[in-house]
Amino acid sequence: MSIGEALRLAQDSELDLVEVAPMARPPVARLMDYGKFKYESAQKAREARRNQALTVIKEMRLRLKIDPHDYATKKGHVERFLKGGDKVKITVMFRGREQSRPEMGYRLLQRLAADVAELGVVESNPKQDGRNMVMVIAPHRNQAATDAARRTAKAEKATASGPAAEEQAPSA
Repeated sequence: MSIGEALRLAQDSELDLVEVAPMARPPVARLMDYGKFKYESAQKAREARRNQALTVIKEMRLRLKIDPHDYATKKGHVERFLKGGDKVKITVMFRGREQSRPEMGYRLLQRLAADVAELGVVESNPKQDGRNMVMVIAPHRNQAATDAARRTAKAEKATASGPAAEEQAPSA
């Protein structure tokens, strides 16, 4: 269809002639309400941003000479963070002559990784960083996706139960 004919058809139907695929041969155009199209595309982009998972990194600091009870407490915090779907950065801090024994820090981090293996996987192996040794543990993907879906469903249920629940309550 020629451009003039398409423009006349758009004016008759009170719509806009929008070029959808300019690189195609011949170029593709559609008759549509351009304002409505822009609004709907902005709504889709906003919805996509809302459903995007925000990665949070929690940090847990340990000392090389950690008491067994303190280790269990810190391990419990790491487990809670992983169950919540967050990544955990574990830092072992060395002081004084402890710096000459980095293998002990490595063993401590490996022990912690083995203890929380059912909840997460080591994303970055232990690395010496000055006086500290750092390791990152990420939650398993399927568990993180399940948690994110659960949070989304909970949010949708909360928004849906607002005015709709009030309308249904008197009729029941």
